Amino acid sequence: MSGARPREEGDPPIRRGLLGLAGWLALAFAAAAIGGIASANAGDFYAQLVRPAWAPPGWLFAPVWTLLYLTMGVAAWLVWREAGFRGARAALTLFVIQLAANALWTWLFFAWRLGGLAFAEVLLLWVLILATVVAFWRVRPLAGALMLPYLGWVSFACALTWATWRLNPGLLG
Repeated sequence: MSGARPREEGDPPIRRGLLGLAGWLALAFAAAAIGGIASANAGDFYAQLVRPAWAPPGWLFAPVWTLLYLTMGVAAWLVWREAGFRGARAALTLFVIQLAANALWTWLFFAWRLGGLAFAEVLLLWVLILATVVAFWRVRPLAGALMLPYLGWVSFACALTWATWRLNPGLLG
């Protein structure tokens, strides 16, 4: 016998893991909330915009973003669980920076109506997400894979931001 006792429900490592998951999800959804403040009246503004024919309907954004923030939080948690803050400092720092950039885009586009800056910022966000995907993949491939739908959606958002800005010079000057 090794002397190790079997894990029981509620052991500190399990509790720590669940608290960690809750923390990373809270951080991801905090970024969503910050962006949500800026987009409180986005529906009305979005309806006023001339959009390309391939633009999705406004109602689609909330469910897509909810799923993406959920997968982002889980991805960060997997990296944290695998390597901790010390072992994954660069990856987790990139994650936090890209979350901040994510929230900023909503302010630039919907609150401040700065289409050109929003486009430049979404390109920066795309680069930050790609760097996060690579960094996460190195620590835990599943975490990197969980970030790929987000990268895909932001790729689409880059094109949509560009097209919408160009179609609405008066509203997104």
